[in-house]
Amino acid sequence: MGLDLTSQLPPFEGLLPKWLLLVSVISLANSIQAYTTLHYAARMYNPNPDNTKIPSNLMQYTSPSSKPAPLQPGELPSQVTPLSGRKWGTWTALTGILRLYVAYHINEKAMFELGMWTYGVAWAHYMSEWWVFGTTRWGVPLAGPVFISTGSLVWMFLQREYYLGQ
Repeated sequence: MGLDLTSQLPPFEGLLPKWLLLVSVISLANSIQAYTTLHYAARMYNPNPDNTKIPSNLMQYTSPSSKPAPLQPGELPSQVTPLSGRKWGTWTALTGILRLYVAYHINEKAMFELGMWTYGVAWAHYMSEWWVFGTTRWGVPLAGPVFISTGSLVWMFLQREYYLGQ
């Protein structure tokens, strides 16, 4: 007798809990990756965003002269450092663990809402880095997280009544 993996899946009807499990496993793998390499984060964030175009309410805190010096060939973008990589890995692990719990407790209102918040915060982060701060641009590295956060958030919103009965 071998291990029956289907018995380990979330015990709920529908695909949403399985999707949350899949995304959480991918998040945990990405977290390990963030601790071991900066390559993928460096693809996401622009090497030299135009820091002179900062939001007007931040002007009092940041000098327009804060634009980083041009990078040398082969140098990593200034936004991606070992510290930022580890912070990103920690954040990703935290959201992955939370989404894992949501997958197995999707019928509990507080867990369901926390799961939605993880996708909402992720969406807000990626969109603000693209639209407000200019530290990323549209392309394959950004498309995946944007589609996953947007699609998951919409899917959870549409399935809320089904799983919570409210």
